[in-house]
Formats: sequence, C-alpha cells, structure tokens
Amino acid sequence: MNVLMFLIPVALVFGIAGLFTFLWTLKSRQYDDLDGAAVRILIDDEPRKDR
Repeated sequence: MNVLMFLIPVALVFGIAGLFTFLWTLKSRQYDDLDGAAVRILIDDEPRKDR
C-alpha cells in the first residue's frame, strides 16, 4: 500500500507532463504538414554537377 502512495503521484506527474508536451507540439504547429515529408522523399534530387 505504501508503494501506491508513491506511484500514483508519479503517474499523475508523468501524465500531466505528457499532456503539456502534446499541447506544446500542437501550439508550435508540429502536425500541420503530415504529408509533406512523405511526398518529399519521393522527389528526385537534381543530379550533381561534379559527376
């Protein structure tokens, strides 16, 4: 029972920290362009001039 008195507040702190981190990523617009990176990897680069 003494372990629960320690683990419950620790779990709440981690949960609140995760929530604030998620809200911070939303505020900093991390999820605006979800398809951009997936499409950018398919675009061919220009050939290098030194070859």
